[in-house]
Amino acid sequence: MEQKWSNSCCQLALLSGFTLCVVLVSQTASAIEIHADPEVIVPNGTAAILRCTFTSSEVVQSTTTVTWSFQSNQPDNKFFKSPYVIFYFSNGNGFMGSEEFKDRIHYMGNINKRDASIKLDPAQFSDNGTFLCDVRNPPDVMGTAARTELRVVLKESLPPSNTAMIIGIVCAALFLLVMIAVVACVVMRVMHSRHDYEGCTSLESESSQAPKPRKKAESSLEISRPTNPSGPLQGPVIYAQLDHSGSKNSFHKMEPVVYADIRKN
Repeated sequence: MEQKWSNSCCQLALLSGFTLCVVLVSQTASAIEIHADPEVIVPNGTAAILRCTFTSSEVVQSTTTVTWSFQSNQPDNKFFKSPYVIFYFSNGNGFMGSEEFKDRIHYMGNINKRDASIKLDPAQFSDNGTFLCDVRNPPDVMGTAARTELRVVLKESLPPSNTAMIIGIVCAALFLLVMIAVVACVVMRVMHSRHDYEGCTSLESESSQAPKPRKKAESSLEISRPTNPSGPLQGPVIYAQLDHSGSKNSFHKMEPVVYADIRKN
């Protein structure tokens, strides 16, 4: 009897543990995640975009619903105590939940793209508070609504934007790059022109020095050629012997006499 009782207790404990695991797994798998901007700041009288997206493991169907609620942070506002539904979306249609937001809320999302964003236009000072976006996509119904704090302020009270600074930095960087490119082009042109000038001067020097060997060759040729006499030409020299004794038997003293054939130019 005791053995049967112990066996039944073990089976019941195992069944309870298995059921608990199935419940936990199913709840985890069916959880939907909703995301929204933590804070939105807009000037009074302008449009405020309240973004809301969600992720779900289930296919979006006509049963998917979107609920936007609002809770004011002003004690004298009637929405101060608890959140009030201001917009409801279901089966492709949107419904207004409060007269204060009638004709000022416009649905901008696409439920098939998991987007449930709305636009509040124009935003008023009475809209300061918390906007909650809640999405249900059965069986994904276990999720926490996303919260967005809306601050409607005067235009002069807007915090300084870094957009102008970023644009200025980008423009300055582009201008610097352009100047560097221009300087590089000018330097390259100067170097190229200087190189061409040096090439021209070297060619001129080579051309001026080239005829010198030719002159030397011509001078050697002129030396090798017979030159025409510029002065008087001397003809053949004739040698003769003269007798100064006057007798036949006397000793003859011979003196050479030169007869030159002198030609004038």
